[in-house]
Amino acid sequence: MSLNSHIRSFSHALQFLTRLPAPRIAVFDPDDLSRSALWFPVVGAIVGLIVAEALWTGAQASPWIGALLALIAWVWVTGGLHLDGLSDIADALGVAHRSPERFLEVLRDPHIGAFGTIAIVLQLIAKLVLLAAVATPPALAAVVLIAAWARWGAIVWTVTVTPLATGTGERFSWHIDRRAIVVEGVVLAVLSAWLAPLLLLALLVVPAIAAFWKYRVGGVTGDCLGAGIEVVETLLLLIIALQMA
Repeated sequence: MSLNSHIRSFSHALQFLTRLPAPRIAVFDPDDLSRSALWFPVVGAIVGLIVAEALWTGAQASPWIGALLALIAWVWVTGGLHLDGLSDIADALGVAHRSPERFLEVLRDPHIGAFGTIAIVLQLIAKLVLLAAVATPPALAAVVLIAAWARWGAIVWTVTVTPLATGTGERFSWHIDRRAIVVEGVVLAVLSAWLAPLLLLALLVVPAIAAFWKYRVGGVTGDCLGAGIEVVETLLLLIIALQMA
């Protein structure tokens, strides 16, 4: 790929996953959306840097203020995209009763139900508490890596689990180089071994979620990817918080 192609792909990833400014793309090409997936861990690291900075800044006053600022930053920078996926999946799982047709029907419903509302509330509470627990300088690098690992997981699920329907989740799998995914995983593993060794458990968490999508749901959709990102972030934050307890 040329330099312009890489810039274009990165811009797509930044625009899709965050509310941060990115170079304007005049003509949308669905293939670019697929190619942008390999930039997901990089964009995740950018998200993590913003969250870690907010956490550190607020923690100068108290861990809870740091956690609140970090949570606000996390929701703002992602636009609540993954929380929306989590709520949709919670509603679908709550009423689908192992029926893929019913599952997809609920996902297409734009309204949020009781299960989705509960999932968002619990997720925000969990992140707030866990961010307060890790609001110390040694854990800031872990926060950055956690956001990167979660988005690496999204591209792993895209290429290892069959799409449940056409759409965003299915388009991501079109032009993803599996060798690049492996390289990114190795880079994240090396950084984790150096800065936060317990985050190597992401290499177990990500496949476990892939197995859930495959055997419980029967495939993945874009909402599954968003929900999975939220789950990975919370589980890895929990692991770091338990280490520091």
